[in-house]
Amino acid sequence: MKLMDAVQDALRVKNYAYRTEKTYMHWIRQYVRFHLPAHPRDVGAEGVSKFLTYLATERNVSASTQNQALAAILFLYSVLGVELGDLNAVRARKSQYLPTVLTQDEVMRLLAELDGVYSIVGQLLYGGGLRLMECLRLRVKEIDFDHRIITLRETKSNRDRVTCLPDSVIPALKLHLAKVKAQHDEDLANGRGEVQLPNALAVKYPRAPFEWGWQYVFPAAGFSTDPRSGRVRRHHIFETSVQKAIKKASQKAGILKPVGPHTLRHSFATHLLEGGTDIRTIQDLLGHKDLKTTMVYTHVANLAAVQSPLDRIRLGIKHTELV
Repeated sequence: MKLMDAVQDALRVKNYAYRTEKTYMHWIRQYVRFHLPAHPRDVGAEGVSKFLTYLATERNVSASTQNQALAAILFLYSVLGVELGDLNAVRARKSQYLPTVLTQDEVMRLLAELDGVYSIVGQLLYGGGLRLMECLRLRVKEIDFDHRIITLRETKSNRDRVTCLPDSVIPALKLHLAKVKAQHDEDLANGRGEVQLPNALAVKYPRAPFEWGWQYVFPAAGFSTDPRSGRVRRHHIFETSVQKAIKKASQKAGILKPVGPHTLRHSFATHLLEGGTDIRTIQDLLGHKDLKTTMVYTHVANLAAVQSPLDRIRLGIKHTELV
């Protein structure tokens, strides 16, 4: 079996996401080509170090990209059964950036510029603190209107969590789902209506891919071919379309900050913190494994409450003048 075929099979056996599979395959190909004609088995840890140095010095990639490439290479060597030893010395140190956060006024101006399905997506990203792909992968059965909650299952950490469903988005969301249901019924009538299910659920429950509860909340306008199975199905809308819509809306709203879908998640966390919500609760809502990840929002929220000494002096002078 060819090396790349063996790697791809191993990724699928371990149930890696398709996006992760594509990323790993990309970096492994780059690594193999870099060392040609030598085989990866023969270059070992020194070969890994040389490749990462090349990425940093010649291609000037970020620390996160270097570590992403390293993760792919380590997976390759696990498939080859080769021990590389401790590689902590070659791991790039991640840069620490404060998240971009919108004011409440900026959030409302941004959402006002979003139309149709993008408006609902934007409200869920901000109102529930969802990641973009968590929102787009939502299934109908994961929306609980009675209890005002959203259950997130296909998450970055592969751990289920629950977040809030904003009351203000419910009317528009119910109307949207009624249209999606009509579209699904039409698909079923035309011999389609199947949706991709996570893991091997479709094998265990053969009728589940056609059931209403399993359909995407935000389905695509047309059908596409699954790159793994080859089956023709209606997928969810592409993340790039949402990214473009939010960027365009921020420009129309006159917001000068760099804004993307994740900015709304950052704003959700910061505004909750400013409103007095406990940091542990915010951690649970965001699905962070480590509290340190959530703590970054305290820097933004605390800074907003700090008064500059210049302002204190000027306020003191004005007070003296009034007296």
